[in-house]
Amino acid sequence: MNPRQQELAARIAGPRGAVRGPFRVWLHSPQMCERAESRGAFARFDCDLPKHLRELVLLMAARNWDAQYSWNAQVHQAIEAGIPEAAVKAVAEKREAVFDDEADQVFYQFCREVLDNHFVSDETFARALEHFGPKGLVDTIGALADFTMLGMCLNTFQVDLQADREPPSPTSAATSVSSPAGTDRGRDGPRPWCAYGASPRASAGRQRSRAWTSTCTPAKCTR
Repeated sequence: MNPRQQELAARIAGPRGAVRGPFRVWLHSPQMCERAESRGAFARFDCDLPKHLRELVLLMAARNWDAQYSWNAQVHQAIEAGIPEAAVKAVAEKREAVFDDEADQVFYQFCREVLDNHFVSDETFARALEHFGPKGLVDTIGALADFTMLGMCLNTFQVDLQADREPPSPTSAATSVSSPAGTDRGRDGPRPWCAYGASPRASAGRQRSRAWTSTCTPAKCTR
């Protein structure tokens, strides 16, 4: 790595423990990486949302983009932060999630409308504004945008699943993902979705990484 890449790698590894996943891709463009790291750090650690909702918005964006790496990286942290397991499973299976806390339910509905409809109804917007205020809603959209970019990066460059994780059987209820006619979602067809609760096991369905992404490690970067 050149000096700028080394500086960024050290900054990224600080709060995260190592340079993993999408950052190994973004480091190819130090300027892009710096801005992605800064916005991601704000969305993950510093925005106005409580921790459990920061985790929830990440999971919802990951599921929306079938981003298996980011889902696996965060699913247990989301549960530890206070997201009910039943709600996590509903998000994984693209069912309606139910929360006991009214603010959490409003937040979920707000994010779901953004992701599914690309718009938010007046009723949902008013309820979300009442609970979270203007700053909270702006931070929510910022977090959704950041985690959406994350999912796009992971999928485009086929960033590998964590070494101890495997996707579940393609027959799982959570694997219903459609592609436009004539498109190819992977070398072996649609990649199975790594649903909540999947246990590590050997499988021919492992999500593979693009060759240049996996070989260009932070310690040995030739691009």
